[in-house]
Amino acid sequence: MDYTKFRLKPEQEIISVLKDKQNIVVLNCTKCFKEQDMNDQNECGELVPLLKKNNKKIIECIEIDFLCNRHQTEKLITKRTELIKDDITVIIYSCGFGIQAVTEIINKFSPKCEIYTVADTIPQDGHHGMALSIEKCDSCADCVLTYTGGICPVVNCSKGLLNGPCGGAKNGKCEISSDKDCAWEKIYNRLNSIGKIELGKQFFKIRKYSKPDYKTINNYNITIYEKRLQNFFGGVYPDENKEQTRNKQIIQFSIPKIVVLPLSQHTGAICEPLVKIGDKVYTGQKIGDIQSFISAPIHSPVTGKVVAIEPRKHPLIKKDVLSVVIESDNIDEYDVSVVPNNEWESLTKEELLNIIREKGIVGLGGAQFPTHVKLKSPKPIDTLVINGCECEPYLNSDYRIMVERPYSVIFGTLILMKILNVTKSYISIEDNKKEAIEIIKQKLDEFTNTNIEVIELKTKYPQGAERMLIKKLLGREIPIGGLPLDVGVVVNNVGTVSAVYDAVIKGLPLIRRVVTVTGENCINPGNYEIRLGTPIENVIDYCFGSEYKENNNKFILKMGGPMMGVEISGFDMPIIKGTTGLILLSKPDIEINLQRKCIKCGRCVDVCPMELFPLYFGLFTENKQYSEAEKYNVLSCIECGCCDYVCPSKRALVQSVKEIKKNLSVSKK
Repeated sequence: MDYTKFRLKPEQEIISVLKDKQNIVVLNCTKCFKEQDMNDQNECGELVPLLKKNNKKIIECIEIDFLCNRHQTEKLITKRTELIKDDITVIIYSCGFGIQAVTEIINKFSPKCEIYTVADTIPQDGHHGMALSIEKCDSCADCVLTYTGGICPVVNCSKGLLNGPCGGAKNGKCEISSDKDCAWEKIYNRLNSIGKIELGKQFFKIRKYSKPDYKTINNYNITIYEKRLQNFFGGVYPDENKEQTRNKQIIQFSIPKIVVLPLSQHTGAICEPLVKIGDKVYTGQKIGDIQSFISAPIHSPVTGKVVAIEPRKHPLIKKDVLSVVIESDNIDEYDVSVVPNNEWESLTKEELLNIIREKGIVGLGGAQFPTHVKLKSPKPIDTLVINGCECEPYLNSDYRIMVERPYSVIFGTLILMKILNVTKSYISIEDNKKEAIEIIKQKLDEFTNTNIEVIELKTKYPQGAERMLIKKLLGREIPIGGLPLDVGVVVNNVGTVSAVYDAVIKGLPLIRRVVTVTGENCINPGNYEIRLGTPIENVIDYCFGSEYKENNNKFILKMGGPMMGVEISGFDMPIIKGTTGLILLSKPDIEINLQRKCIKCGRCVDVCPMELFPLYFGLFTENKQYSEAEKYNVLSCIECGCCDYVCPSKRALVQSVKEIKKNLSVSKK
């Protein structure tokens, strides 16, 4: 039975139960599994007049979305403990799930508080309630309609069987429910009529004999709830798909004939060119810069001649950006500015910051924020966190850096600790990267008094988000709209730390980076150190074969991971500082589209690591109510994609968030 629907009890029954009760607080669930509507009726408007008519004193009626979401509901009730006292009567207008959840929560604060339910749960004929049409679905997560001619044996078979004919049909009717046609006969006849009997035979194998009992379901729900709270609230467990490149050593990608270097490869002001057409440039030479605090210079990754300075399409912002185009002579002759420095410990904080700035170091986890700016915190910092989680599926570039270049990570961390003047640092690594954990720990044993600790974390997406890491490692909560520095922390990615090592000790500017290239039909998957500005076409030709470009209508190419990466529509765009991976994926059977209706299932709320209500962002976008989204803390959204990942309606919730942020930004200018 489905207990997600409910209705108000008869007035006489409610009043008889509340005969001597006053000082009433109403907790009302706004109901789930219904088409979301801006004009939803306020359920308090139905209950409160009824109570007042009977001379009941109502302190407050609180509308709550998804009352059964214990984490979110407990947060709300914790803030309103003045309403939950022993002398207050609590009325819960909800289904059975919500009633049980709220009762447990309130008992924590006030064990003697009287609690009453004023709702009757409405059985949904055994169906989950997710379908908004006449067609029913049990949401079994194992759809078999392909093999059964479009007839679902879960909702049509009275026995709930999934293992083929049961032998219990009599005269075409089920032996349990004689008024119902045998689902399996209907399936057989349907398959026979469309010539798919052979396909059906693939399905007729023992799989499941009955629906699970209550105990099994309850234990499963407890497990899910515990996983949801593991390390941080929410998150998802997508297929990792890291096996293809996990053990592929970093190799140097070939020097391209042409490099295209957008003068914007960082958050902040776009650089101005420091060269002109016809100039010869050397590997590591600075070719773009601007005197702006939030910016980072651009350097030539090759030796050669500047052949163009013109707008070229940028892979992330999807518009033309002024770019320097260099024709390589295939000879690496380094610029005179590339000078190693083994005496880095004698350098001052200001000298180290200047090197990091001049070498163009930015965040290599994808954000591309200038590292020297992050290190110049206006607030005191006591802890440095190095992010080695790399929680995005498919990606292994950070993992391979830790395994193959552990000293670059350790020395890079020591350099940042000196700049920040902190005595404690954590290198956080997920437990699916055992070799990296062991190697970093082993190498740290060679150092004394570093006070760098390796922390192994349970694998979960998006573990690598700064807010999640800080909360798990230090128990500190970044305020809404705040930054890590507000709680005394700086977080840097493993790749960034390694680049700092290259810049300070080797004298190398950021001219190349490790990129994971993998996905479907990849003939040369791997982790490649690629020169910035290398055309994506070069990588595609080598790793996927040139024939892919002729048959790419069945696939999508993402720069970055599948969860937060950006879809690439052309191959003439270059590798940039923020390119963590190039991942080829099959196009989904169902495209994400904001126009599909929200059925208010609450899954996006369950998995949002920022503890937001993403379903409303889609609604506000559809109705152009961008300012309303601010009330729901839309600016705190990290666009991790968990909501898109679990949405059964396949609504483009992340896309709607981006649209809201863009419009809010424009309106505030």
